[in-house]
Amino acid sequence: MSKEKKAKNKKELEPQYYVSATGMQTLNYKVYYMKPLEKIIYFIIAFAVGAAVGYLFYGGIGKDEFGQPTKLTYTLNVIISSAVGLFAGIKFIPIRTSQIIASRAKKLNSQFRDMLEALNTSLGAGKNVVDSFHSVYDDLKMQYDEGAYILKELEIIVSGMANNIDLEDLLEDFGRRSGNDDIVSFANVFKISYRKGGNIKETIRNTYEILTDKMEIREEIETVVTGNKSEQNIMIVMPIALIGVIKMMSPDFAANFTTLTGVISTTVAVILFVIAYFIGKIVLDIKV
Repeated sequence: MSKEKKAKNKKELEPQYYVSATGMQTLNYKVYYMKPLEKIIYFIIAFAVGAAVGYLFYGGIGKDEFGQPTKLTYTLNVIISSAVGLFAGIKFIPIRTSQIIASRAKKLNSQFRDMLEALNTSLGAGKNVVDSFHSVYDDLKMQYDEGAYILKELEIIVSGMANNIDLEDLLEDFGRRSGNDDIVSFANVFKISYRKGGNIKETIRNTYEILTDKMEIREEIETVVTGNKSEQNIMIVMPIALIGVIKMMSPDFAANFTTLTGVISTTVAVILFVIAYFIGKIVLDIKV
């Protein structure tokens, strides 16, 4: 088994939740496992869309010389639509899972920046590090809803400190579970500074400024590429809309799609559009 497959299997087996030293449940932000009902719902949605698209592109194959549907036509309609729907349902679940992980990581990154800002303000007011974390937890409770990721993490940190667990170890655990390079770096720098008696206030301030700059750059890039992403999505929808319009407005011309040449041309076009979509997605996925 290759190293890539081993790493993939290891990631798939990685738990979604851990238990902290204080007995609290901690979230592993790097993975997400859908619940059975959630999988079923997403699968049904993707299957329905895929089946509809499959029927739109390939429906009507096998008609007789008079253009009338035959038993073969109905059979192929069911088989092809079901096959495309099944393929879409299977492929969409990991795609949706990745989207959820990415969305969660984006929220956590933004909330972590707010935590650093509040922490920097609290330290600037003359409070020590431990009291500052308690103060930040109280402040952010008024800013975020109860289920916010950063509130859960601060609750773990505050609970850990109350049970004589080293603050740097709590932050290190947070960074490890987050999968966020900025949080990992902050935890490592904080650990060194805290143990060596470094300037914690300066460390937090610098981390906050760097993180803010990175987020601003990311937002600027996102603004620039938003138009291109919209165009990309339109280009994917256009062939489907175009085929639909042709079949509704000109059934005689649309009959050409059910011929051997039409099926081959349609299949080649679909493959090219799918390849173009994924290439465009890679190009527009700019990391900061």
